[in-house]
Amino acid sequence: MNKLKIIVLVTISFLSCKNDPVNLKTRFLSQEIPKDVPMIFKQDIVPAHRIIHRGIFSPDFEAYYYTLSDKDFQNFDTYVIRKVNNTWSEPEKAFFNTTYNEHGMSFSPDGNSIYFSSTRPVGIDSLPSTWHIWKSDKVNGQWAKPEFVDIPNLRDKLVSHPTITNSGTLYFHASNLDYSEMDIYRSKQVNGTFEDAEKIAVSIPKDPGKCTPYVGPNEDFLIFATIGNQLDLQVSFNDGEGNWTTTKKLNDTINNLGQGNPYVTPDHQFLFFATGDHHEKKWNIKWVNIASELKIN
Repeated sequence: MNKLKIIVLVTISFLSCKNDPVNLKTRFLSQEIPKDVPMIFKQDIVPAHRIIHRGIFSPDFEAYYYTLSDKDFQNFDTYVIRKVNNTWSEPEKAFFNTTYNEHGMSFSPDGNSIYFSSTRPVGIDSLPSTWHIWKSDKVNGQWAKPEFVDIPNLRDKLVSHPTITNSGTLYFHASNLDYSEMDIYRSKQVNGTFEDAEKIAVSIPKDPGKCTPYVGPNEDFLIFATIGNQLDLQVSFNDGEGNWTTTKKLNDTINNLGQGNPYVTPDHQFLFFATGDHHEKKWNIKWVNIASELKIN
């Protein structure tokens, strides 16, 4: 058997294993794996008196981080469950959780940094008390003390829900302190320092407010929520020149109640998002196979 045939067979075997239902059940510790219709994920970790807002996996799939708040949206905490002997551990507060509010977390693609939003004091008197971005780096296998991420031209704004790309560019939403004029921004990182942010232009009718962005590690697609009577999830594609075009609303099995906080798993197969009736304040994290939605029609 020649070398080319061996490479092809190994590749096919790897892809088959990656997408094998049994393998996916082990990866997510779930008895059911969704296809085109979203399913609720781990609702048993949400106490009756609290609301779940976001859920993400560590890049190695060994831990699941999620944010809960009270029903008045006053107190936000981030928790983590871990895989132990092929089952999920009991929830515990994440290492970066404080007596202040934490939310909007995401890992760097290599898993060596975690970015999140927090209302903890930044130690600069001139900055308002609101949501700002923080990060922690993994050093010698241990998470370091979180540091404030300074976006110079948005110091007087509410800044939240960061996602970092392979290039080191940070995407997030920002608004006035009263949550008005919320939109998506990005800040490029140069020598470890983030530059002034720019609002990204997305081709979408009427240009509504936008929030909770998730950008692919290679900045090829962007999933976000538009702000209207309810939050609706949209996807936009990078045309290769930095322009976000061919924007489309995700299908009706996803957009049916009000949705936000999108996140795509490290294997690029599943979309996780928060959804539920805003008035009843009973939300779920749902997941669905996202492959068909990431194709440009």
